Amino acid sequence: MSDVFVVAAINMIVWLGIFGYMVSLNIKLNKLEKEIEEKE
Repeated sequence: MSDVFVVAAINMIVWLGIFGYMVSLNIKLNKLEKEIEEKE
């Protein structure tokens, strides 16, 4: 029982990390796009 809980917890942490990474990448890309548009 405890092993299943540990695996599930690790899975959640990994998915949250991936999701947070994707969100931060999107924010950085949006900022870059705005900067490029302002330069043109």
